[in-house]
Amino acid sequence: MKKLLLAALAITVIWQANAAGNAWLTDLPKAQAQAKTENKIVLLDFTGSDWCGWCIKFRKEVVDTAEFQGYADKHVVLVELDYPRHKEQSGDLKKANAALKNKYKVTGFPTLVVLDQDGREIGRQVGFDEGGPKAFIAKLDGYQKK
Repeated sequence: MKKLLLAALAITVIWQANAAGNAWLTDLPKAQAQAKTENKIVLLDFTGSDWCGWCIKFRKEVVDTAEFQGYADKHVVLVELDYPRHKEQSGDLKKANAALKNKYKVTGFPTLVVLDQDGREIGRQVGFDEGGPKAFIAKLDGYQKK
């Protein structure tokens, strides 16, 4: 029992350390500055996190996996642009997210927009695609090679 408890504790610590490295930002200018400094791309996730079934599925089957988190830690600055129905947000955040939704002409959720270090759009996915983290990572790598 003691070994099982220690193993569970170790897994929790590793998971939390990994999650901390992949914090989602909500400030695009800050994310772009970080991407430039760290030589990474920026992933904008336009989501309805508390109501959009495909957004929730994408988060669970791709984003929350250890495979994607490991990749993102090395290659991606993550930005969540959320349009919730029940979750509280500040007025400033709602206004900023609305402006970005208009700028990137987002008409459905999830929409994933990939920017290079200079803020130019290099890729886009509208909706949920099957294939899990491996397929999504391959797509991100493909955007960078263009």
